[in-house]
Amino acid sequence: MSLKAKALYTFQSENKEEISIQENEELIIFDENSVDGWLQGENSRGERGLFPASYVEIIRPRSNSNLTDYSLSPAGSPGNESSYFPSAPHTPFHMRPNDEDDDDDDWDDWDDNSTVVEDEDPRRGVGANGHAHQSSYSNPNVHYRPKPYMERQDSISSSRKGSMVGRNLNRFSSFVRSGVEAFVLGDVPMMAKIAESYTIEMGPWGPQWKENPQPFTCSIEDPTKQTKFKGIKTYISYRVTPSHTGRPVYRRYKHFDWLYNRLLHKFTVISVPHLPEKQATGRFEEDFIEKRKRRLILWMDHMTSHPVLSQYEGFEHFLMCADDKQWKLGKRRAEKDEMVGAHFLLTFQIPNEHQDLQDVEERVDSFKAFTRKMDDSVLQLTHVASELVRKHIGGFRKEFQRLGNAFQSISQAFTMDPPHCSDALNSAISHTGRTYENIGEMFAEQPKYDLFHMLDKLSLYQGLLSNFPDIIHLQKGAFAKVKESQRMSDEGKMDQEEADGVRKRCRTVGFALQAEMNHFHRRREVDFKEMMQAYLRQQISFYQRVGQQLERTLHMYDNL
Repeated sequence: MSLKAKALYTFQSENKEEISIQENEELIIFDENSVDGWLQGENSRGERGLFPASYVEIIRPRSNSNLTDYSLSPAGSPGNESSYFPSAPHTPFHMRPNDEDDDDDDWDDWDDNSTVVEDEDPRRGVGANGHAHQSSYSNPNVHYRPKPYMERQDSISSSRKGSMVGRNLNRFSSFVRSGVEAFVLGDVPMMAKIAESYTIEMGPWGPQWKENPQPFTCSIEDPTKQTKFKGIKTYISYRVTPSHTGRPVYRRYKHFDWLYNRLLHKFTVISVPHLPEKQATGRFEEDFIEKRKRRLILWMDHMTSHPVLSQYEGFEHFLMCADDKQWKLGKRRAEKDEMVGAHFLLTFQIPNEHQDLQDVEERVDSFKAFTRKMDDSVLQLTHVASELVRKHIGGFRKEFQRLGNAFQSISQAFTMDPPHCSDALNSAISHTGRTYENIGEMFAEQPKYDLFHMLDKLSLYQGLLSNFPDIIHLQKGAFAKVKESQRMSDEGKMDQEEADGVRKRCRTVGFALQAEMNHFHRRREVDFKEMMQAYLRQQISFYQRVGQQLERTLHMYDNL
């Protein structure tokens, strides 16, 4: 049953599943039970989608009364504080605040589907820097509806400091979740000691990451099925060998998954490549194991080639630690890393060169358009290559087999009249039939030498490209704060020094994004050159083998 509701605050949609709502706008709610803090409904413009449950109040008529009860909580009742006070919009931070108390931490007993980094309970409101909201309201009979948490904080801060740049009220925005907003506005306290540092320098194409002073590569080999608990649990182990140590360590997929989640948690302005997909069934089939190994190799190659990711302490621990006890210590240390999110931005050393922010914004817009087009093109090539694989394995093999069978049938027919049959001709035609049957099998086998590797590379780039909209959104949000602070400064509502601080911190975010953009372009050129060369070489070799078979068959007719 649909219900009516009223929007308490304005919410701007960011994804196609969401809709925007305006303060005091009338809404229709399709189901009053929220899912992870979101409701589904329709706004006054007829748009249907999701919006935060805590941004609206459901309007329901009271029984035996003409009065209307405005209640946010479907379970709310008079005297229940939750019926009167909307909780602040929550943000699904990727945190485990009690990692240090987690003693049940057996590295060998995780499931393949588990991950170390879990989302907090989405039903719990989260405030600035991940702290839970503390309500100071004790009288449920006072009909007062507080503003969302960040808006309340802005009001408090404004009363103390005069005027300041407003916070983004959309707590679900990646700009807020990542901590970049807090960094740009100067709300991230400097650390007494910053142990890590990443340098951005000016190169021929603009800002770029300073290369790892000790570059290395890493091999992934020998996927082996292993068991534990007397065969109850089965898993695949990979031998991982970094070139700079030469000492192998053995890792399961869940270990890669742990590292991947630590990388996502820390490097908010870097495109971390996606891991190969999980699979619920068939995990021990040979084809799946081989496919996962190929894609883990590509993932590792991208990791070791990145000047920042390759120097991450957690990555080094993953590559080098072979002792179980030391592993757990290093694992916990990585999970307690404070230099994540907004604090990670404090580790950047940026050039002194001046960059006009308008020029930077234009470059970012151009890169945004480029990644959107490249994403579409990669998806198109993926579909075409996948369809070609299907034809190689099915259609092409079947058609060549049919052709081969038809030639064989001709040969058999010629043997039906012995006085006039030619054994040499019959043999040549029969051999021709077998040749085309073999060619059909060659077509079925060929994708593993060329198209599979192309699809592996395209899958890696689909993951990388899918990260950039959120990363670009962080920079666009920083640009907006600079413009807002400058406007307030021009109107005399903010000290110029404070506005300059916002601009300076925006420069840091801009340098980081441009460095990531340039790294992406360099890797793209290398990867796609290698991909196309490898594909064409295999295609040439394949058709040469087909030609050789046909040529040998042709010679059988020479002396008839």
